[in-house]
This record gives sequence, structure tokens and C-alpha cells, in this order.
Amino acid sequence: MLELRGICKTYHALPVVRDLNFSVKPGEVIGYLGPNGAGKTTTIKMLAGLLDPSQGEIFFEGKDVRRDLFGYKKRIGYVPEQAELYPHLSGLDYLLLVGRLRLIREAVLGERIKGFLDLFGLAEDKHASLGSYSKGMRQKILISAALVHNPDLLLFDEPLSGLDVTFSLVVRDLLRRLAAERKMIIYSSHVLEVTEKICSRVIILHKGSVVADDSVDDLRRLMNLPSLADIFSELVVHEDTGLVAERLVENMKLS
Repeated sequence: MLELRGICKTYHALPVVRDLNFSVKPGEVIGYLGPNGAGKTTTIKMLAGLLDPSQGEIFFEGKDVRRDLFGYKKRIGYVPEQAELYPHLSGLDYLLLVGRLRLIREAVLGERIKGFLDLFGLAEDKHASLGSYSKGMRQKILISAALVHNPDLLLFDEPLSGLDVTFSLVVRDLLRRLAAERKMIIYSSHVLEVTEKICSRVIILHKGSVVADDSVDDLRRLMNLPSLADIFSELVVHEDTGLVAERLVENMKLS
């Protein structure tokens, strides 16, 4: 189980994440939602070991991750919001690099990489440089890199970015299968329709604080609202979106 206890993060005395307390159990897919600037990516970077919390503790299987950060990172698969890849490497070389850093045996690594490239439709482009890849192709490489070592905890930050409809559906079904394999999954996305379909629970963040933590069904009943999008809007959107849209159209016509 993954546990966050009193996690806070400040930048130059400005609080970005405030007093986060939640846990993720094996087999759970947690939808981690919030508007831009709410603290979602900061939270995920702390969980990935890329940022240190200003306050609080992260526990994995009952142990403070800071006691063995290297061992903890070996158990994580992470798809970042921004694709920071080596553009001169080919897709194949990048996955080989990641797998070797993960100390996967060569024979096993070769089979896994071949499978990912085939299943993601990248086999014909495996020797092309990542710099020549489309955004969706780079995203497929990132997802493959996050899965290649068969991690126990998966952190997805906008994993559907750049993917077409078909592979968005593949990722949706993949998350379900990973949950069935007892993986712990935190899924951050702006695509609320997908989040509503795949997540066993949602956590909604606003200005760095948790404003909701429950199943989508329970939130619907408690708030008497029909969809996750309506719940999200009620909790964190504090402006008339229709009025803003109307004014944008009017602004286009100014002369």
C-alpha cells in the first residue's frame, strides 16, 4: 500500500500542496483531478521521488520511502506530463537504455521491447530517432518505458496526451487489466469521461488541498449530480463557463 501522511510542498514560501493524506491499495485506480495549478503534477513528482516534500512522509508497504529511495524507485513506473526524451536515440535504443538501467536480463528485455513496439504499432519506426516521432508515438514510448520492468506502483500524468482514439481506448483497458493484476495506479488527467470509466476512486484537488476523496458513484449520490464532470465543476470551477465562452465569441467580432 502507498500512503501519504501530511504531505506539503512550498516554493519560495508559497504553498503548492497542503496536508495531503490518502492511501492507494493494490488493485486501486485512483483518479487524481484538479484544475491547472492545483498541485497534481507536484504531487506525482514527489511520489516519483523527483521532488522532496517540504513536510510529511510517504510510506510504501509500511516503510518510509526515504529510508531506501533507490529500492522504492525500482518499484515505480512513471509517465510524466512532459515527454523529456533523448531526441537523437531511436525508440528501440531508448527502451533498451531504460531496461538496462532497470537491470532487466537482456533476453527478457528484448522480448518485452519487441512486444511493446509491436502492440503499439511502432515496430516499423523502431530505428527512427525520437526527434522524428509524433507526439503520440513519443507517448507510446513513455508508456512502454514505464511498464517494461513490471512495476507495482504506476504514476500516470496525462497519459493520453497525443494518443488517437484507438490507443486511448487501449490505455483505458490497459489500466483495468493492470488493476486486475493488483497494481497500484494513480491516474491524473483532464479527460474526465475516461477517468469516470476506469477509476475506482477519485481525489479532487483545488489550490493544493483535497476537496473530495470518494468513489464516483458515492460522489454522485452525495452531491446529487449525474456525472464526474458536473461534480468537478461544482467543486472547483468558480465561474460561468457558458458566459466566458459567449464573451470569447463576442471578442472575436470586435471591430
